[in-house]
Amino acid sequence: METSEYMNIDPRGIEEKSMQIISRELSHLKITGELEPVIKRIVHTTADFEYAHLVEAHPDALTNGNKALLNSCKIYADTSMIIAGTSKPSLHELGCEIHCYVHDENVIQKARDQGKTRSICSIDEASADRDFKVFIIGNAPTALNRICELVDEGRLKPDLVIGVPVGFVGAAESKERLKQTGIPYIITRGRKGGSTVGVAIINAMLYNLVKNK
Repeated sequence: METSEYMNIDPRGIEEKSMQIISRELSHLKITGELEPVIKRIVHTTADFEYAHLVEAHPDALTNGNKALLNSCKIYADTSMIIAGTSKPSLHELGCEIHCYVHDENVIQKARDQGKTRSICSIDEASADRDFKVFIIGNAPTALNRICELVDEGRLKPDLVIGVPVGFVGAAESKERLKQTGIPYIITRGRKGGSTVGVAIINAMLYNLVKNK
């Protein structure tokens, strides 16, 4: 298709056309099953086909995560960007809420008093509320490590952790640690990830559930 042809696409058809291109370019990988829309949504968000090889999920990840979402759970996100990007109509349709405590005054104060990062203290805050069943970590490896610590201590048992922190220090290692906890997870192996990837994953799940509700 020529550039001029792309310019004339109805805006409502841009995503559909993008998904057709993604499906065609991923066809040689024969991606199937419930993880397919997740991978395609990440590629759509990032325009990076390497994610098709980096996404890894626990066998129970989507089953447990979907069940929690259908039961109107709370979702914890480690950045405001994740909250901004998550589909509000889909959350409303399923009766779910999404929160981030990193900027809360009490979390900021605890971080100062305890000499810890706000990301760690915000996970401690969220873990006290058992209604948080899904955690999305797109930025802070320290937050993902704290989740792992709480799981190992028996103080937290989420239904799904989307662990996709990005970076060069601790990001890849925190994802590998999450895998060892036995908690259902979706990760992107290695350094790549980020809040936009976390948004892509949760939105893929939400869109699919709303479509099939």
